[in-house]
Amino acid sequence: MTEPATPYRARKNTPPESRDALRARIPGWGVDLDPKDRPSFPREQPGIETGAHWEFPDRQPETQPRERSIEHAMLPPVFGTSAPLKGASGAIRRYAYRTYSEGRAAHWLLLIAADRVDAWEHHLKSLATLRPDNPVTETGIGSEFSGNGFKSRSGKRVDVNHSWMDPAIVAGPWVLAGVGAVAALRALRGRR
Repeated sequence: MTEPATPYRARKNTPPESRDALRARIPGWGVDLDPKDRPSFPREQPGIETGAHWEFPDRQPETQPRERSIEHAMLPPVFGTSAPLKGASGAIRRYAYRTYSEGRAAHWLLLIAADRVDAWEHHLKSLATLRPDNPVTETGIGSEFSGNGFKSRSGKRVDVNHSWMDPAIVAGPWVLAGVGAVAALRALRGRR
């Protein structure tokens, strides 16, 4: 089990390490402390007007719980609310944000898995509507037979190298889902 990361705060509670301690611990630390070695030094002189300013904006109200990184103590002042978390994909995303730091591969792999689960949730949801997803027409396979689809693949194109895989990548999940459904029906029939 990994230790949870401490949240980032703009103001540190502990005093900073001394220059000598940092130089001893980190090779090359402080090479730019001498103003002659710093190309931006003249701009940092007091009295030079840069036009930069910052005032913390008003905070957007958080009307429903939002996913947030464990490294940050609070949400940014403004954040998106157009796609609230829901279903199994939302549970996976909440787990990824609640458990793993953004610097861990597990965090991002869980978010990718949640995207795939979300796509399947929407495919299954479309089956309950009057206009379910049509994997043949929505993948654009029809354009291969009209509009010079095969002819446009010849010549010097970068994507020609992997075009032989495209039908398997597009149709593969649907074929696997069909095989799984047939296997499940056979298993149910075998129990009866």
